[in-house]
Amino acid sequence: MLVSWDWLKQYLDLNISEAEVCDRLTLAGLNFDGSSTVDNDRCLDLEVTSNRPDWLGHIGIAREVGVLFDLDLKIPSADISKGSSGGACPKIVQLEDEQFCPRYIARSISGVTIGDSPAWMVNRLRTIGIQTVNNVVDASNYVLMEIGQPLHAFDMNKLQGDTIRVRKAVHDEKFLAIDHREYQLSTDDYVIADNSGVVALAGVMGGKETEVNEMTTDLLIEAAQFAALPVRTTSRRLKLKSDSSYRFERGVDPEMIDWASRRCCELIVETAGGEVCEGHVYAGSEPSGRGSVTLRLAQIPRVLGIDVSETEVRRILERLDNEVTQQNEKAITIIPASWRRDLDREVDLIEEVARIHGYDKIPEHAGVSLSASHQSDLDRVRNKIRMGMLGMGFDETLTRSIVNDVWSKAFQGWSLAEPLTTSMPMVKGEDRLRVSLIPSLLGARRNNEKFSYTDIDLYEIAKVYLPQTKALPDERYMVGITSGRDFFALKGVIEGLVGMLNPNVMISTIPFTDPIFEEGQGAHLTIGGTTLGYLGVVCDKARKAFGLQQPATVAEIDLGALMKLAVLVPQHQDFSTHPAMNRDLNLIVDEDVSWSKLQEISYSAGGELVEVVKFQEIFRDPKKDGPGKKRVLFTVTLQAYDRTLTGEEADTTIAQILAVCDKQTGAKLLA
Repeated sequence: MLVSWDWLKQYLDLNISEAEVCDRLTLAGLNFDGSSTVDNDRCLDLEVTSNRPDWLGHIGIAREVGVLFDLDLKIPSADISKGSSGGACPKIVQLEDEQFCPRYIARSISGVTIGDSPAWMVNRLRTIGIQTVNNVVDASNYVLMEIGQPLHAFDMNKLQGDTIRVRKAVHDEKFLAIDHREYQLSTDDYVIADNSGVVALAGVMGGKETEVNEMTTDLLIEAAQFAALPVRTTSRRLKLKSDSSYRFERGVDPEMIDWASRRCCELIVETAGGEVCEGHVYAGSEPSGRGSVTLRLAQIPRVLGIDVSETEVRRILERLDNEVTQQNEKAITIIPASWRRDLDREVDLIEEVARIHGYDKIPEHAGVSLSASHQSDLDRVRNKIRMGMLGMGFDETLTRSIVNDVWSKAFQGWSLAEPLTTSMPMVKGEDRLRVSLIPSLLGARRNNEKFSYTDIDLYEIAKVYLPQTKALPDERYMVGITSGRDFFALKGVIEGLVGMLNPNVMISTIPFTDPIFEEGQGAHLTIGGTTLGYLGVVCDKARKAFGLQQPATVAEIDLGALMKLAVLVPQHQDFSTHPAMNRDLNLIVDEDVSWSKLQEISYSAGGELVEVVKFQEIFRDPKKDGPGKKRVLFTVTLQAYDRTLTGEEADTTIAQILAVCDKQTGAKLLA
């Protein structure tokens, strides 16, 4: 934010040196980046953080200086009564989407004379790097840099019809901007339109067809509030930046829109003549009231390490134009100023007290109580997973927890209930709390494919939000995985991950069908009958829906299930010094009997003498074994820790395994 020193002095009786002001502003969080001399004025370069859009105007900077040095702020009255005439604004304003444009004010001025701006206005604008155009455009730019509220002046006689509409653009609609470039719009863009078409790109830039020139005599002055997200999306997509879009992206003060409109009209009448119509158009709703925030005085020394008196705390909060609604010896309750959208928590108020009271007044060794940090079991399990996935060649990704309607229903293995929606979308069209990480990971996979990456192995540890009959969702941490490897390779990754947390458990797979999985290549993963997660190969239809070019396999594991089985403190166990015995088993089973089922039975039925059950091969011979049958060959390794096994013990154990396999799967030992 470039600030004119001469301009700043309009709002304050500033008998303080520039250096002192800049030092105090820096200590208060408004960093001073440098200064320069422009003609007879000084230009200050201040670094404004994104959460303080009120600092994007000279009045906001003056307000901050006034609080720091206890100076009274003088804000212009924006009086248009002297230059007003009877009658109403000849235009009607229609808002098609009040979520995008909650309020729009239009005022009309007739009989203006376009010419040069007065020297005082030209000098101030030139100091902060704004080139002057004419007295009308300069007046709107002046108010923009004064209060941070963008405005736009239309040539009234170039507007077609009696209605101004704030609407979505039509697909492929064309817009000729005042930069003389034509832009192709999409339905994600919002425009200001008359009966002939688009006259401005809402919140970004005005149109060439209705711009003010030397022939203009009648004006329509627009002052509005536009939602930050759509303005940012349009500005970035079209690579079209402006001072207006920069401010709308950060939010404007809804309470000052009318003031800015009146102030702009006042300056235009002062510099270009003309008369303002007394009646103006206000479309939309009035600004809603702010909620209160309570500051417990005992929290100040706990957070800052110093005591600040109750009187000083109240003085600071009131000087920042917050309304104190309740106060006692323990707490102060305020309603934040309309331009301070960043004040909504107790800690925000403590920060304000620290900023204005002075960070330099906090001793270097302030008595802030500290507690020893420690890792929770959740942290330890997550760290183990991260190290394991890194070792297996996977990269961690972070995706948004809010998705669109299609993605929210792409995989519903965890819940078939309707996903929860948010009151305000994070991104246009994305307002559903996700119930699975799989769609988000496939989106990340698509983004990586766009950069021509081939080996895309990603994972994410994040929450999903499963709807419940209660008001709040069941928030669960999941481990989502996507890879270009095949089904069995990714199953091996999951087995390695589980084995790292607990080497004594075994994963069972149950066939699972879901629209996102290739038929016959989806699995429900369990451990001891408890759901662990899901694994499958993404089908061609789903790949096409997500814009994927390469094959993809996905999995999602319940982190809560992993935590229950995790052995965080490894137990030492000596190696057996006694010889092991291997027995090969060749079983004839039905085609639908999985290897994991036979492996699970072998471990459970064989008991503590079974050391390893290792798969060898599968063989099919319908002529010998009959249709729908297969042979599964595997090796069972038996070993005791305290003795050498006898042949009789080994035979008994193998017999137990065969008996249970026969009972549960109908498996027969090949003679």
